[in-house]
Amino acid sequence: MDGQMFFKKLNSLSTSKEIFEFLRSVEVMSDVMASGALQRISEVEVDCSGLKNPEEVLENEVFRALCFQFEFESSKLSNTGLLNALQALIKLRVDPQSTLIANLVSESEERLSNRKLTVENLCSLGESLLELEGPSYATLEQIVSHMQEKDIENWSPREMTMVYKILQVAVGEGEQCQDLLSRMNSATLTIACQLSPKFTSIILNSLVVLHQTRAVPLIIALCKHSVKHVPYFTDDELVNVLEAFLFFGHREQIFTEALETHVPKSIPTMHPETVSKVMQYCCQKTILSKPILDAVAESFISNADSFTTDQIVKYIVPFGTLNYLPPSASSLFGKLEAILHTRFSQFQPHTLLNLLHSCVLIQRYPVNFLPKIFSPYFLQQLQAEPPGLDRFAASQLTQLFLTVNLECPFYEGPKLLPKYQVNAFFTPHCSLDVHLFKRVKRGLLYLLKKRIYFSSEVSTPYFYTLDIEIKLDEEGFMLPATQCEEVHTRIALCVDGRNRFCVNSRNLLGEEAIKQRHLRLLGYKVVQVPFFEVESLKSCRKMAEYLHQKIFPHTYGHGC
Repeated sequence: MDGQMFFKKLNSLSTSKEIFEFLRSVEVMSDVMASGALQRISEVEVDCSGLKNPEEVLENEVFRALCFQFEFESSKLSNTGLLNALQALIKLRVDPQSTLIANLVSESEERLSNRKLTVENLCSLGESLLELEGPSYATLEQIVSHMQEKDIENWSPREMTMVYKILQVAVGEGEQCQDLLSRMNSATLTIACQLSPKFTSIILNSLVVLHQTRAVPLIIALCKHSVKHVPYFTDDELVNVLEAFLFFGHREQIFTEALETHVPKSIPTMHPETVSKVMQYCCQKTILSKPILDAVAESFISNADSFTTDQIVKYIVPFGTLNYLPPSASSLFGKLEAILHTRFSQFQPHTLLNLLHSCVLIQRYPVNFLPKIFSPYFLQQLQAEPPGLDRFAASQLTQLFLTVNLECPFYEGPKLLPKYQVNAFFTPHCSLDVHLFKRVKRGLLYLLKKRIYFSSEVSTPYFYTLDIEIKLDEEGFMLPATQCEEVHTRIALCVDGRNRFCVNSRNLLGEEAIKQRHLRLLGYKVVQVPFFEVESLKSCRKMAEYLHQKIFPHTYGHGC
């Protein structure tokens, strides 16, 4: 049978049983045909979980006969037959320590040293070695060296991807070969639009591992190109792409829109780790995607019993961070409470604290578990686990404690001892927008005439820092900011820049929402000054008029 007819028949077969029966009928096969048969077997018998029928394949007499020929006649094989067989056998999970694999690798390395391999051969060998645990770095570097003899600008997408993977494995963060990487980054930019979902994901992952933070044009191009591939990425590929967006700090609105279309309908078949990464992406980018969050909530209600504790935390925390309750909130937090009752001891201290803190941000109070959280035993565990009871953890504990005092008056369990409390909350997501803050202060000075009538960045006994505070007496007249007697009303002006809201939204982040809620419960009159209400006010006089209407609405239009 000639090669063309052989491969046409081979590719029409869909099970290893059919392939073995066909091979029995072929009297003479070239090594290319035999290696092609091994490749076809690997295509039909290997899926994401591995080899489907190990015994039926590896113990089959035809398969063993093929392996025997490749093992003992490796020096007589063509380059294509040798390298295709090696690639297929590695994919079929043949023992990498076996003499079969050792002989094929040894013969390949010898031909590499003797410069007998084409660029296509180098690609196949590189891909095979990368699949083996503990590949020879010297051999990988030799492949890259030989690859460079061909102009990088003429490398195919497959060749470019393979070299990125080799560099990722062989040189860590890429400092040793930055010149080569810089040339590859420039060349890849010209072929970015040709890359398949698999190649796009692999190259983005390599750029992360190799810390290519200066390759901004390539990163942007690949991130934009990845948008059209969102429906076609495997779980692992999508995780690589999301990690790249997070690592490089990049955000594409059209990528988020593609996720919103793809993820809700794909969640039932997605691995929980992939969903966790999608949630991490939304959380760190402060993206309030209701379609994704609603679908994730439904998935949690149905499947959370099979999740790891880390996955549970990654599913839930973004709801608190983004200050969002899905339509199924009652069932969602009911499910969470049931899991906590049965698996409480399985959670690591810091992840548990993070989980419960995120709940109180959106007014879901874990009162049944707070006695354990405030217990000396748990606090000792928290201190013993890195990073210990740092400022971030102490801030979360203190806010839980304050929430209990203000919003759960029926709680009668242990309290948080003063030695574990912070002086001021740590709120990294809700820092002041300095430019907006200066504009508001100038407008306030224009309105109040004197600087003595307001103070800025004021520490309180309640752990919160006020952006601006104004004091009034019982008749509503302003008092000097330094005066402590006869204060009847305290006005807390919250100067909310873009960073205190979810992206492209008027929804406050959880950290700021709980602060304003608590300040009201503590007796402050909270006046919110959001960026979207004042960004169009260009003059100091316009800002003063706006502040007058917000702070003193009863006198607005009647003079101060």
